[in-house]
Amino acid sequence: MSITRRGLVAGAAATGILPLWQADIFAAMAHAAAEAEAKGPPVRDQPLQKISPHVFMIEAPDGFPTPENQGMMSNIVFIAGKEGVIVVDSGASLQIAEMTIRQLRTLTKAPVIGIINTHYHGDHWLGNHGFVEVYGKDIPIYAHPGTRKAIEGNTGTVWHDSMLKWTNDATIGTRIVPPNKDIDHGFTISLGDVALRLHHYGTAHTPFDIAVEVVEDQVMCVGDIMMDRRIANMEDGSYKGTLEAIDLLIKNSKTEVWVPAHGDAGVKVLEWQRSLFEGIYESCVEAVKQNIPLEGALAVAMKDPRVSSKAAETKGWDRNIGKYVSIAYLEAEQAQF
Repeated sequence: MSITRRGLVAGAAATGILPLWQADIFAAMAHAAAEAEAKGPPVRDQPLQKISPHVFMIEAPDGFPTPENQGMMSNIVFIAGKEGVIVVDSGASLQIAEMTIRQLRTLTKAPVIGIINTHYHGDHWLGNHGFVEVYGKDIPIYAHPGTRKAIEGNTGTVWHDSMLKWTNDATIGTRIVPPNKDIDHGFTISLGDVALRLHHYGTAHTPFDIAVEVVEDQVMCVGDIMMDRRIANMEDGSYKGTLEAIDLLIKNSKTEVWVPAHGDAGVKVLEWQRSLFEGIYESCVEAVKQNIPLEGALAVAMKDPRVSSKAAETKGWDRNIGKYVSIAYLEAEQAQF
């Protein structure tokens, strides 16, 4: 028979050694300590894809977190240069980060010298913990100041706890490691033989999205500003703002290959995303003009071939399209005032 800290605390309370209020405090401390010691199972290896001479990606096969995929729902990107490796979005857990580090080491022995978190949704930064464990607590973790503040606050806690729930505790052991280096539009990072230029154009997927241009490779890592055959959660974002950001990314770079955090990288990502969002938002603008109520907006949007043609190939379509059309309708309605 083993004696646990929780059992010892409970016994002490029952025999009167500890007052009940102190027993409650010690029980909570014991629970927190036990949770910190626990760790979810390893994540199955996913292949490393070469996107360009300096850019490599581990693609998430799914678009939503489940117990089966252990939260592996967003792509992790490595930019490898002479001076080291930069990670763009670190994944949704300690375990996912550990898997991506295993895969990175099959490519290069060069160290990770920085991480960029493109925004504050947890599938893009909860893996920070794994990289800090391997490469040290002082590794630069870059993000927009608004992203950092969100992760440091309640948003970070909500994402951490939600990922545990969605994965049935597969991500247990992951702790919140916020960004520690503020960045904004125009910030650059040199890896010796390749330069990174960061872009921020206001609210798109969130108010603080960062896109990472790999200049010499003509590659743009767009986070969730664009997706491939996925439908973005727009609760924190703007359809109009996303379309404006896309136009500015095109104007202010020579990008040939777009690398989203969800779905495949390639040339076609841009047109797929822009066509879908134009179809949804312009349909909602027309519905508002015709005084069609919110409940009728989905039917209007689905008459647009730019929207309806995406249904069969888009993961999570049936569960999410109604909600996200409603968000577009409310944005279009607000724009009239």
